[in-house]
Amino acid sequence: MPPLDLPFVRRQFLPLANGWAFFENAGGSYVPQSVIARVNAYMSELQLQPSWTFAPSAEAAARIAEGKRLMAEFVGAGPDEIIIGPSTTMNIYLLAQALRPSLRPGDEIVVTNQDHEANVGAWRRLAEGGVVIREWRIDPQTALLSPDALDPLVGPRTRLVAMPHCSNVVGCFNDVAEVARKVHAAGALLMVDGVAAAPHRAVDVKTLDVDFYAFSLYKTFGPHQALLYVRHALWERLAPQNHFFVTKSPDKLLPGGANHELSAGLVGVADYFDNLDRHHFGQPENRFHGRVRRVYGLIEAHERRLGERVLDYLRTRNDTRILGLRSMTHGDRAPTISFTVAGRRSADIALALNRQQIAIGHGDFWGRRCVDALGLTPEDGVVRVGIAHYNDDGDVDRLLEALDRALA
Repeated sequence: MPPLDLPFVRRQFLPLANGWAFFENAGGSYVPQSVIARVNAYMSELQLQPSWTFAPSAEAAARIAEGKRLMAEFVGAGPDEIIIGPSTTMNIYLLAQALRPSLRPGDEIVVTNQDHEANVGAWRRLAEGGVVIREWRIDPQTALLSPDALDPLVGPRTRLVAMPHCSNVVGCFNDVAEVARKVHAAGALLMVDGVAAAPHRAVDVKTLDVDFYAFSLYKTFGPHQALLYVRHALWERLAPQNHFFVTKSPDKLLPGGANHELSAGLVGVADYFDNLDRHHFGQPENRFHGRVRRVYGLIEAHERRLGERVLDYLRTRNDTRILGLRSMTHGDRAPTISFTVAGRRSADIALALNRQQIAIGHGDFWGRRCVDALGLTPEDGVVRVGIAHYNDDGDVDRLLEALDRALA
């Protein structure tokens, strides 16, 4: 496998020339020029209502459909198995409301305290109708979820388990396939939040054997939209959330439908992955999902090396607590690295780095239950380093030098 050509990659992202070392990628990634071009083309040429019989309207509909088709293939799904909505929070809320009529008092849903609140709050609200919420808790020392700790929580009344593929605070991947086996053996459904995973690993919803999978496209090099996958056989179980006369799947789940220009802009995400594949590999791969998998192989290797550099620095400090796994070498860690420093406020550390043009944040990152469980104050929380594949060694050099000065 060739190394990732960083000069080629970085030329695609115009904000990288703004003088900042950008490490808040876990909150939202930059977009390549190909996405900007697709959005601009749609708005310049076809900003009209799609799906009428006249040619410009039909072309608009085709571009929107192509964006959706490609993003479905991006995760190994069919275009009739996904919706493109405004955010992961909204998509999961709509899903929870769509499942609510099929749930009865005493039915059980398992949630974690490692998740972003998007995949917790929507399910906890169902307790208002008598649904019992059980909590799958992290180890307060390691911050990890143990599949064994799930076993006593799943029983004959379990209807759904909601979990993260990767925590946006802890930065570690969970074994979704193993959990899927346990959940399905109990006759329940599995909902996975992939927001913190999809920017770093190729996702195949069929291989994972999930029932529902959600992630934010704006954290995966696209415009501010989000994808929700629903296993094909489950659409009929979902109560419509759109206008009463919109009963066809998947449109029935999304009030008002998808954003037109941003959906068309999603073709630019596919353009970007195709450009990377063409640039790095001589052997053609006919399937888009296959090209995505090859490119993610390059991304993962590059991010693992940069993440290990950051972790190696943090491991040398006796005053620093690293959340989750302390090394990238085992392959089950994302380059999303959260830490605290004894006797120092996370807010002060982040501000000191910001003053040196290091874009970084602090807090609970909407994972308040996780931060609480780790004995931290949500308002101050953790410092988070969110690495993306377009970061380079120069960025990491600047980060580590700035940390040295801030922590001296």
